[in-house]
Amino acid sequence: MSWRQDLAVLRLRDVRLFVMSRFVSILGSTIAPVALVFAVLDISHTASAVGLVLAARSIPNIVFLLIGGVISDRLPRHLVILVANSVSGLTQALAAVLVLSGHATIGQLVVIEAINGAAAAFVMPAMAGVLPAIVSKSDLPQAMAISGFARSAAMIGGGAVAGVIVGLTGPGVGLAVDAATFLIGAALISRLTLPPITREAASVLTDLREGWSEFASRQWVWVVVLAFGLLNVLYTACYQTLGPVIADRTFGRTGWGLVSACFGAGLVLGGLLMLRLKPRYPLRAGMAGMLLGAPMIPCLALFPNLVVIAIAAFIMGLGFEVFGIGWETALGQHVPLDKLSRVSSYDMLGSFIANPIGQLGVGYVVAAASIKAVELYGGTLYTLIIIGALVVPSVWKLRRLDHAPVG
Repeated sequence: MSWRQDLAVLRLRDVRLFVMSRFVSILGSTIAPVALVFAVLDISHTASAVGLVLAARSIPNIVFLLIGGVISDRLPRHLVILVANSVSGLTQALAAVLVLSGHATIGQLVVIEAINGAAAAFVMPAMAGVLPAIVSKSDLPQAMAISGFARSAAMIGGGAVAGVIVGLTGPGVGLAVDAATFLIGAALISRLTLPPITREAASVLTDLREGWSEFASRQWVWVVVLAFGLLNVLYTACYQTLGPVIADRTFGRTGWGLVSACFGAGLVLGGLLMLRLKPRYPLRAGMAGMLLGAPMIPCLALFPNLVVIAIAAFIMGLGFEVFGIGWETALGQHVPLDKLSRVSSYDMLGSFIANPIGQLGVGYVVAAASIKAVELYGGTLYTLIIIGALVVPSVWKLRRLDHAPVG
């Protein structure tokens, strides 16, 4: 199959709009974490403060995820994304003003990020159901790979821009850019036309029960979600929270932005590989890809220099994208469209529910032990969890669907 055939799905107007919206939104969202973390470090030079602000976003996100899934299966998904992105854009603009004016406090950033986290709880389940609604099952792997490529390219650009902005102008400008991209993404997504969702009216509780039934009936779904509930604790603690702290003490803030760009470059390569290879067993390939992220955590502890961490980030990004596209394809092909956002919300809830433990607890663990010990033990656990999920038969044997309809 040629590249022209692989990209044929871009002839669809709605696919192009979705991909452009996702690119713009993720471009800003890649800049935001770097800007936010260093804004916090400028106010309070502690890992605990960083963890508190990150957890302030994670906790409301977790609380509202299931409702976000129900709403996204009831209302037009592009309108849900439009409203949530608009809220995120306005709140990030407020954060930018506070940081740029020098009046930002940890408490203010906690409140703002809490609102952003709640808004994201509606975006993520809605996003999961857009491409499966506008392309055929056989075209879905290509559409997911193209969407993943756009996300990866945005992360490269966002990582590079984050390093320049935060290193040269300060974190407030980075937050302002993030606000603008949210609003541009909202304008693009508003032009989508999705087919109506046809299903019987039911109570919220009934919707949640139906979503849980779909989620729990598929062993491969809940096994992977359970694994990621643990993996994300390690990732948020050892990489997202401690990574910038280590960078601030060693190779610098601009260097951390370059690391983010290298992570994005790895994502791009992973997307290209998935676009061409289209693995018959998407979760087998995906979980194997996750193993490529294992070296990053011990490298932060043992070799905290820019070249080593940048290479590890590139390899991690490649593996993460292989998993991401494989997972989105598996859900989109095997889960009924009218229940997909609810199943995705249970997926996200299970995957993210323990993140605040890593974000809030890592500062205390580091105080009791050391950053090096946390990173080394975290890297070992990370590897064992992935292997444990990979050997489950329903994960190992799940096949890609090319023409068969969802049952």
